[in-house]
Amino acid sequence: MKIAVFSAKRYDREFLDAANVADAHQLQYFDSALGPESAALAAGHEAVCIFVNDVADAAVLEVLQRGGTKLVALRCTGFNNVDLAAAARLGLKVVRVVDYSPHSVAEHAVALLLAVNRNVHRAYNRTRDSNFSLDGLMGFDLNGKTVAVVGTGKIGRVFARIMLGFGCSVIGYDKFQSPEFEKLGAHYAAPGEIGANADIISLHCPLTPETYHIVNAETLARMKRGALLINTSRGGLVDTAAAIESLKSGQLGGLALDVYEQEAGLFFRDLSSTIVTDDVLQRLIAFPNVIVTGHQAFLTREAIATISETTMRSATEFATGAPLSNEIAL
Repeated sequence: MKIAVFSAKRYDREFLDAANVADAHQLQYFDSALGPESAALAAGHEAVCIFVNDVADAAVLEVLQRGGTKLVALRCTGFNNVDLAAAARLGLKVVRVVDYSPHSVAEHAVALLLAVNRNVHRAYNRTRDSNFSLDGLMGFDLNGKTVAVVGTGKIGRVFARIMLGFGCSVIGYDKFQSPEFEKLGAHYAAPGEIGANADIISLHCPLTPETYHIVNAETLARMKRGALLINTSRGGLVDTAAAIESLKSGQLGGLALDVYEQEAGLFFRDLSSTIVTDDVLQRLIAFPNVIVTGHQAFLTREAIATISETTMRSATEFATGAPLSNEIAL
């Protein structure tokens, strides 16, 4: 089967090629993201393989369908960038990677937490200039602190287990509560408990209409003053403008992001020789208590291998008429 792979980076090509040895699908790689301008590149391909910042709205899906595409394969878990209703109307199947490596994302969230709390990023830049002063680098012990985990699926539970290992008290919030989360020794928060008690809040929920801007001016105002916020899930969970105001007032003690609401067109690209015109992002990274990484939480060898293998398996299931084990249904 011919598959057009969009937003293809070097590691995508390497791991997808390795996962495709047995099935021998015809993979054509495109550096560009899928969108209105590039959708025609998929003409003649039965499937497209896309990532988090590719656009698969109704207009793009119509172009794909006219070009012969019948399968949209997401090499990620989230699917907020795909118009599922339009896909169903056009007869397109949509599959995703339900589970790759919850450890990769959870461990990166911990790395961001440690770095922003202990000012590792600032210390690193100082010592490169032979500045070994410790002024302004003080953090706090994680032991004994209260950590709120918003979204207690697989990634959230791995993060919770690590935090419990640090000696933290862990509370959670999820529309669908997990007995496994409570078995770890954590508990679900009572109304108002997160805002009153959480020293650290880490976001691990999907982006849906219900969770869009779940962190906003109102919720930030209710947070414990000086709390740290970590987001390794989706940028749209956080109202960035509200977060900036909260940082300016000192209400929010620190912010660590691996995702950003307007990251499309920025992340996964080398823009070091250009002027980035996103004023909001520039304001964010100007704060000394903010760390931004470029959507790399998933980027481990184990995770990419699983993503690639799952994607190729879904393609083979579709090509052979087998049931699609990772299909997204309305």
